[in-house]
Amino acid sequence: MSVEATETAPLQEMQGAIAETVEPPPPEPIRIEPDLAFIRTLMKAGGDSLKQCMQCGTCSATCALSSDHEPFPRKEMAWASWGMKDVLLNDSDVWLCYQCNDCSTRCPRGARPGDVLAAVRQEWIGHHAVPRFLARWAHQPQSAILLLGIMTVLLGAALYLKDPIGRLLGFSEEMSSNIVFSYSSMMPRWLLNLFFLVLGVLAVLTVLRGVVRLWKSMKKTALQQEPVTPRKNLISSIGSAIKSILLHERFSLCTEARPRYWSHMMVFFGFLALTLVTLWVITAPYNPLIGGPFIYPLNFWNPWKLLANAGGVVLIAGCVLMLKDRMKNSEQTGVNNYSDWSLIGLLLAVVLTGFITEALHFVRLEPHRHLAYFVHLVFAGTLLLYMPYSKFAHIVYRTAAMICAERYNRTNEKQPGQIPT
Repeated sequence: MSVEATETAPLQEMQGAIAETVEPPPPEPIRIEPDLAFIRTLMKAGGDSLKQCMQCGTCSATCALSSDHEPFPRKEMAWASWGMKDVLLNDSDVWLCYQCNDCSTRCPRGARPGDVLAAVRQEWIGHHAVPRFLARWAHQPQSAILLLGIMTVLLGAALYLKDPIGRLLGFSEEMSSNIVFSYSSMMPRWLLNLFFLVLGVLAVLTVLRGVVRLWKSMKKTALQQEPVTPRKNLISSIGSAIKSILLHERFSLCTEARPRYWSHMMVFFGFLALTLVTLWVITAPYNPLIGGPFIYPLNFWNPWKLLANAGGVVLIAGCVLMLKDRMKNSEQTGVNNYSDWSLIGLLLAVVLTGFITEALHFVRLEPHRHLAYFVHLVFAGTLLLYMPYSKFAHIVYRTAAMICAERYNRTNEKQPGQIPT
């Protein structure tokens, strides 16, 4: 080896060591422009304690549902305090929160992250809703009469114009000994099916827009990790999410929410039973499973009528338990705002008017049964039309979030070596 090579080797090693110890340049500073109006909106909607957060991380550490990667709700509390509206309204993690309030009851400063995330979800719905003024009305007590009035006028106009509409569309009421609808003289079956079909399509199209944005946001969050393959395929993710919803598995992980487990189960399965019976009745004329006579309203001892009545009773009991919890255990249930009360009230109105209609029909009280049926349809139509704008939309957005969380591993049930893409 030459003398020159021997002399330059230590010099090169020293230069390499110095290069390794040089720190990388600091990251570029991020300019934050707080949206003060957004902060005030969150505080008014129930997140009035967010300024008490000191970013200790107790909320994320205590949450049984939070992912290990960028866990919530600590980061959401920081974003809310800083007024980062654009970030929060594109944050999909807020939909993985069940507002069980484990984090709120254990916060050393009483910052109540569960209530803050509930307020963010309310703003999320309004931000992604079309048109947005309907979302604003759905969360204002002074607009309740207006919303019911709009549905009353729409349904009343449809029934008033049933004859010209039927002639225009070529519809006529089916009258046979096999299929009989007892309200057809004043409320044709085809007209009610068409009316609620239009409402359902509008509701689905509106909420679908929000679901697409939610999915893109959640996928973007997952892609910030090391890119490999998704944890599950889409079908398996849907199956896991539905199983979790039916069994309320994740809800039962929350310690503070355990007393509310049965009330939520009762409302969920009661509503599910009523939905199944409604779909059975709507499709009756075209249902190949119905071979014999079909008369609506159904006979009291008809299995579908028994299922509907049982579902209605269970739903009412669940709503009553919810009201009791919210009035007596506000520390565990969180802030009671109009969105919660209006949804529970509307569900009760739909079921109670249904029972009243059933009773009046069995005693053949005219025209009271028709009037009660009309009121029942108004409440049911209001629940359906404003589903994308009210707290009822949670069932859609949370389901979408759970499916994406299963697929991209945003749940806390991780398996070694699985990193989402």
